[in-house]
Amino acid sequence: MKFKIVSKGDKQSNEIKSRIKQYLTDFDLEYDKEEPDLVISVGGDGTFLEAFHRYVHRLDCTAFIGVHTGHLGFYADWVPDEVEKLVIDIAKTPFQVVEYPLLEVIIRPESGTGEDRFLALNETAIKTAEGSVVFDVEIKGEHFETFRGDGLCVSTPSGSTAYNKALGGGIIHPSLEAIQLTEMASINNRVFRTIGSPLILPKHHTCLLNPKVNGSFLIAIDHFTQNYTNVKSIQCRVAEEKIRFARYRPFPFWNRVRDSFVSEEDMKV
Repeated sequence: MKFKIVSKGDKQSNEIKSRIKQYLTDFDLEYDKEEPDLVISVGGDGTFLEAFHRYVHRLDCTAFIGVHTGHLGFYADWVPDEVEKLVIDIAKTPFQVVEYPLLEVIIRPESGTGEDRFLALNETAIKTAEGSVVFDVEIKGEHFETFRGDGLCVSTPSGSTAYNKALGGGIIHPSLEAIQLTEMASINNRVFRTIGSPLILPKHHTCLLNPKVNGSFLIAIDHFTQNYTNVKSIQCRVAEEKIRFARYRPFPFWNRVRDSFVSEEDMKV
């Protein structure tokens, strides 16, 4: 098996990366930066997102696993004290594959050519530096509402615990192939009205955002942000591709949510 390690870059993460690399090569596994079967992220969720986007073109043949250093990483199953056990599992045991849905984002320009397509593990967030964003929101080809506010967030089920949760969105189990559309400070008064609630769309429903006001948009795909002008539409839907997690032991999603957001002391009350 071929593997690659992506480190956060701090001293502890780099030391763990070196240990894992040495141990696995001692077990005759091949370190391959270009075509790894397994990508090991050492750091936090930001490091895991970096690893995902670095190998997003290999989702059908590359699996991911995380070792978290410092604060608990939502996508990380292992802690530094378990490195030796992880190495033995990787070297000796075939991993089980767990797949999570992804978000497809297509940004189409006014010119009609040169559209950009992205995959997001967590979410896309659309904002502007020029006041409020104004979008006609279409769902499954039908006009749903005209949104006015600070912006919109469209998240995956696993990403529903990230920015979406901070915006008041719900947490969705990743066995559900869906996306969630959540508002950022919508304008609601006698003139303007939005649904005012997160929307959960199934796989076969496409959400299309059509700007009503020309201007520039700050569009984030996970932790990458880019400025766009002359945007005709932003299309969001559940992607055909999925991320493949390498699992050597069970780690139920709700346990992950509990461990990330509810303290042990609170659980004992």
